[in-house]
Amino acid sequence: MTDRGTQELEAHFAHEEIQRIKQDLDGFTEQHYAGITAVVGAMVHCIKAGGKVMFCGNGGSAAEAQHFAAELACRQNYDRPPAAGLALTVDSSALTAIANDYSYSSIFARQATGLGRKGDVLVCISASGTSKNVVSALNEAEGRGITTVAMTGKSPRDLKAANYVLAMPSTDTAHVQELHLIVGHVILSLVERLLFPAKAPGSISSPFGWGEHL
Repeated sequence: MTDRGTQELEAHFAHEEIQRIKQDLDGFTEQHYAGITAVVGAMVHCIKAGGKVMFCGNGGSAAEAQHFAAELACRQNYDRPPAAGLALTVDSSALTAIANDYSYSSIFARQATGLGRKGDVLVCISASGTSKNVVSALNEAEGRGITTVAMTGKSPRDLKAANYVLAMPSTDTAHVQELHLIVGHVILSLVERLLFPAKAPGSISSPFGWGEHL
């Protein structure tokens, strides 16, 4: 059993960690919100035109890439038709073949340029902003007319050339990833509502009355 002193220390740590996350959330500014709405517009335009939204990242960011792609292809908040979302992190044969025959830094770039088309969107997720394979994918995609979005930590660093940069107000890797998840859910919730407004919850269940106004 854990003694009382240890429990109090653990509770104190948990409290402090939650407070730090709250502080990070309070760091969002109007510039962040403007960036979010701009990315929503780009994704909606892309999907309406028959395009797809691709996602890439490493480690925890790879998990988020798969999570976000699934939210589009399946659903997030309510039943509606599927939308085109694709994670470049899931095909083990492609990933290992490209890494073996070319380089690990090419694993996302070759998929993005092979599968992507002009007008598609590529979301590059990197807490550090320096992941070589993610940076390479962004650079290659932009050369093919693919719209690029960077989700990074406080400094976008090597991903600053993206068409849209969503830099989280934190330098803590774990918190950056948590903020990515929150922002990603907000973006995809708006995309869902704008693409499929007739399916959105109406004013009875939603304080925003999405079903009536979109």
